[in-house]
Amino acid sequence: MSANEEASELLRLRREKLSAWRSRGVDPFGSAFPGTRAIADILADFAEAREARLAGRLLSIREMGKSVFAHVQDATGKMQIYANLQSLGERFADLKLLDLGDIVGVEGECFQTKTGEKTVRIRSLTLLSKSLRPLPSQWHGLQDVEARYRQRYLDLIANPEVREIFGKRIRIIREIRRFLEERGFLEVETPMMQPIPGGAAATPFATFHEALGIPLYLRIAPELYLKRLLVGGFERIFELNRNFRNEGISRKHNPEFTMLEAYWAYADFPQMAELLESLVCHLAQTVCGGLHLSAPGGAFPSIDLSPPWPRKRFADCLREATGKDWFALCAEERRRLAETLGVELLPDAEEIDVTRHTFEKLVEARTAGPLFVTHLPTELVPLARQNRDDASVVDVFELIIGGQEVAPGYSELNDPIVQRERLEHQAGEERQKLDEEFLTALEYGMPPAGGIGMGIDRLVMLLTGSESIRDVIFFPLLRPRETA
Repeated sequence: MSANEEASELLRLRREKLSAWRSRGVDPFGSAFPGTRAIADILADFAEAREARLAGRLLSIREMGKSVFAHVQDATGKMQIYANLQSLGERFADLKLLDLGDIVGVEGECFQTKTGEKTVRIRSLTLLSKSLRPLPSQWHGLQDVEARYRQRYLDLIANPEVREIFGKRIRIIREIRRFLEERGFLEVETPMMQPIPGGAAATPFATFHEALGIPLYLRIAPELYLKRLLVGGFERIFELNRNFRNEGISRKHNPEFTMLEAYWAYADFPQMAELLESLVCHLAQTVCGGLHLSAPGGAFPSIDLSPPWPRKRFADCLREATGKDWFALCAEERRRLAETLGVELLPDAEEIDVTRHTFEKLVEARTAGPLFVTHLPTELVPLARQNRDDASVVDVFELIIGGQEVAPGYSELNDPIVQRERLEHQAGEERQKLDEEFLTALEYGMPPAGGIGMGIDRLVMLLTGSESIRDVIFFPLLRPRETA
């Protein structure tokens, strides 16, 4: 029998059991089953003969003569159940109609087997949802990477370590909110559809609003709207929400991603660095149990987050990586040096792109960190405040951990005249890309402020030791499945 024929036969047998349940007057996709306790709670305060009522998915079924052992899993864990003819009576025959993957509700009393396993001897069983398809690999795990991402629900059922990663993601986001709110920050919401995409240099997704007759764009960053709130008097704010960028997909990039942006009026970038250091250390200790992390993919021996974290200027990083005073070289010398050191560059790459790519390959990718790289070139960060002592750089940092940028932080630019000049320079001839509403808001006066932006997906990768951004997003973007 071929694999396809075998699969069809399994589907047929499950449909037959579905009909058998219905012939017994049982709804195979039953109603609520109230009064259940989480399996973890039952196990935590387990006692012989204690009553138990639980529900979950069948992971295993073992017939042993006139007895049946099985394991049921819920969101908190799994537990063994036991039944025999004496405990279930005439309903014992119903067990023959169960399959792996069925969702059941049971009630009975706790006891411990001879091998010491905590078990519930059931006296009633209710079918809550019949599984019409067999689960993958007979619980040896869903191994195919494409299938894991496309059918995440099976990945979560079959692979406990995947559920653990997403459990940590949920706790990380919850702790970020708590940490910031305890320090006086207010969570706000800003538009995800914008008439002019701004706050970052990226290609947006375009759409069209029929009623207003205007083009709109999914936001690439919330920054320009959050700064309007600074103008309006909200002095400590943050937003945790989705950004969208119509660009490539890679190990570190998904077109839809979760971002934290936070702004603090009357603060500057060193204060934002301290805030960020405290936040990441808090998350590591709370969610991961300590400050020592395993680097994803073994790229580095380990990552030690113990504070204080070092600071190093951008120019010094490039000098150490290239062996030359990078900014003392002319444009052609920088390109030749970068290519000699293995940096791949497009023929038409602009000067600032040569610098960016060289930094990313020779510094960022090789830095275990944590490291705050400070004082970046003005051209790289047009929304940051100019450094008072060196007009060629701005007062910013980029936090690097595990060979990737985790978060930038700024002393925000609040001079509307300089801001307009920089955005006009960035836009070139495409003046329609200027957000005049934002520039008008700045003219009313925005307080000096510090800001940070942190990619939550990359942070979760770091704290869970995951190698790909797809491993920490429930449903990453995939090409549609090809059909015959």
